[in-house]
Formats: sequence, structure tokens, C-alpha cells
Amino acid sequence: MPNSEQGWRERLTPEQYTVLREKGTEVPFSGALLKEEREGVYKCVACGNPLFPSHAKFDSGTGWPSFDEALPGAVKYVEDTTHGQHRTEVVCAQCGGHLGHLFDDGPTKTGKRYCLNSVCLEFGEGEK
Repeated sequence: MPNSEQGWRERLTPEQYTVLREKGTEVPFSGALLKEEREGVYKCVACGNPLFPSHAKFDSGTGWPSFDEALPGAVKYVEDTTHGQHRTEVVCAQCGGHLGHLFDDGPTKTGKRYCLNSVCLEFGEGEK
């Protein structure tokens, strides 16, 4: 993993850098993994940390990949009071990259909706 912001800039695309390192948000319905339905694992694109199992993914209709559970210890939660809101930011537990937010309005049995930026994720088909 890079040990400086310049290293992150060299490793990531400009859009990935904006979202992962500057807490940006990708345009809804633009993410390459939004409609992904194969079995596997979603990982942090910056460091490869496994984050979410494919069975936890669901279509929330929001335009961003949504999950109802993370892999144990894969993410950390940070209080986010920006933009006049009170939210829970979700970051990669390994590299600290911003992934998205966690909401308590999920339609599944967990009641959770991890709303993530597709650009932060890579997909490993068949991985567990």
C-alpha cells in the first residue's frame, strides 16, 4: 500500500482517488458493479481487502451497489456530520479508504443498507 497521498494518486484512477481518499461520491447509476450478479467477493480496489460477500448484495434502487452485511472485521465505521446530516461513513478496515455510508433502512432481515461507490470496489468471481 502507498504510504503517501502522492503514492495513492499514482496507484488509483482520478475518480478512485476522489472517492477513496477525498470522500467523494460517484454519479448514481454509473458504477460498473451496480448490476453485477455473479457469486464472489467484493474487495477494496485500493488494497484488495475482502469486504462484502456477493450473497449480501441487493438492488436498493438508489443507483449504488448495496449490501446488507459486511465480512467480519472488513470495514470500520466513522461518524459523519458533513452536509448538515448525521450519517455513518464506511471505510476499509485495512487502508482507511472511503467506501460509502451505512443506513438503517435496508429491506432485508438485517435492516442495514451499505450504500457503496462502485468505483471503490473490485469483484472476485468465485472467491469466498
